[in-house]
Amino acid sequence: MKTISSDSPCPSCTALRAEVDALKHLLLEMRQQLDALQGELSQAQAERDKAQEELAKARKNSSNSSKPPSSDIVKGKKRSSSGRRKRKIGGQPGHPKHERTFCLEEADEKHTYGLEACPQCAGVHLEVLPGAEKTTYQYELVDQPILLHAHQVHAYWCLDCQKIHYASLPTPVRKGGLVGPDLTAMIGYLKGGCHASYTTIQSFLEDVVGSALSTGMLAKVVKKVSAALATPYQELWKALRQQKTLNIDETGHPENGQSLWNWVFRAPGFTLFTIEASRSAQVLKDALGTECEAVLGSDYYSSYRAYMKKAPVTVQFCLAHLIREARFIAQSQNKVIANYGQRVLDGLKSIFKIIHQREKIPPDLFRRRLERARDRFLQMARRTQAGGEAAVLAQRFRTHGREYFTFITQPDIDPTNNVAERAIRFCVIDRLITQGTRGRAGRQWCERIWTTLATCAQKGHRAFHFIREAVQANFSGTQPPSLLALD
Repeated sequence: MKTISSDSPCPSCTALRAEVDALKHLLLEMRQQLDALQGELSQAQAERDKAQEELAKARKNSSNSSKPPSSDIVKGKKRSSSGRRKRKIGGQPGHPKHERTFCLEEADEKHTYGLEACPQCAGVHLEVLPGAEKTTYQYELVDQPILLHAHQVHAYWCLDCQKIHYASLPTPVRKGGLVGPDLTAMIGYLKGGCHASYTTIQSFLEDVVGSALSTGMLAKVVKKVSAALATPYQELWKALRQQKTLNIDETGHPENGQSLWNWVFRAPGFTLFTIEASRSAQVLKDALGTECEAVLGSDYYSSYRAYMKKAPVTVQFCLAHLIREARFIAQSQNKVIANYGQRVLDGLKSIFKIIHQREKIPPDLFRRRLERARDRFLQMARRTQAGGEAAVLAQRFRTHGREYFTFITQPDIDPTNNVAERAIRFCVIDRLITQGTRGRAGRQWCERIWTTLATCAQKGHRAFHFIREAVQANFSGTQPPSLLALD
């Protein structure tokens, strides 16, 4: 029998060790490959998340973000024909008819028509029925809608000083020059209220009115209107800090390639516009001071939050903006984030359901229901395991959640900032048409005419009449009308 020395390695053990070493090496390679694949997977997931985020941002529109309706795609997704019937264009059945009631005394000219014979039997024995007339009213332009006044001053030879002297023109005629106060007001209204360019106004005056004025003259006329509106505009600035409630918004304003900011302050009795170089809280500090105790309605932009730290104001953040943000989050590709957004949306819908019952239930009960709904909503909205936009929104609710419900204890402020947004919409349209301003004079004109138009609309006053009164007062040197005193 062959014996094996104890010092010699076992062949089986040696083979086994070699096999184990090979397996270890293979396992190491597989781990390295797995780590590489996991790295590629993580990178692919990150790229996918980034692509989804960019796609979500690209799909933002006025319904799920703060973007204006003008930024929406012109041709939206074609709606399905199933479900609710498509509404026809024009007035809907049962809508109230809009018509104006005239009286005969308002007519500048009266025309009467009679019958010579009966239209049915051709009889000629007809009797007029007093008080049974039918009247049709019709507006019409006159042949010459403009008058050319010739203001002559006599020349006198002074026998004492041996010089020629002329009588003085009335102050309104002298200050108006070629264009009288009423036509000056109309040109200003066309420029500011109708977004008309100087060439468009020039064509209108020449073709329709019968007056040939150069664009340079029209620019001078607009400057006169701007000067006439200066005092009423400054009067609103003085009243701004005394307001108890203000809705504020801002939008971009281009000027010679620069980006300025058009701010709107919407008070209960007037609307004020100002064009500033900044969108920062410094604008609010300069306009309202650091002792302002008003209730401010605004969106969640950082300037308003910064101003909250500088002045003892109470803020109502816009619930309409919040709904759009929640709707965007609810459309996320991440189910956890989307579920959080949907919960926020559902909570806001329940709150607005209570808001719409304001006129149907007693004030105390209305307030209690809102407070309970607010507390339930904030308790839910402040908690989430989701990341991304959901985590950011939850943190906002933890920091400023109650500022979305100031309207419960301050009923004079609206839960949304819609009044300010509607006021500034006119300026956005004007910006798209006119492409902004070129200097300080243009900024002042925009500030004054926008303020006048918006305040007159807010008070139900005819803006052209106010502009005409302001121009007449400026030309005659009398006290200008007040935007604060409008009925």
